[in-house]
Amino acid sequence: MLDTSSAFPPVGLALRDPATRKIVRTLGDAARVLMRDWPRNDGDEYIAAVKACVDAIGGKLAPEQFREVFLRAADEAGIVTLNVI
Repeated sequence: MLDTSSAFPPVGLALRDPATRKIVRTLGDAARVLMRDWPRNDGDEYIAAVKACVDAIGGKLAPEQFREVFLRAADEAGIVTLNVI
């Protein structure tokens, strides 16, 4: 079931190779991608995204604000992002 309280405008990610694509729609989706699929876990923006995800899940940060941090982390990691309509 989709948790709409944690939803934000979807982000498409092209991870590693063309066969690995993800669509992130919720904070839960983002947490799974950050923990399981992220290509490197040592960048400043990655660390900020993990913290922002925890804060957003805990209600301390709006999902849309988290999305902006998440996009910066993707850029830092060289992940191609697409707005999904």
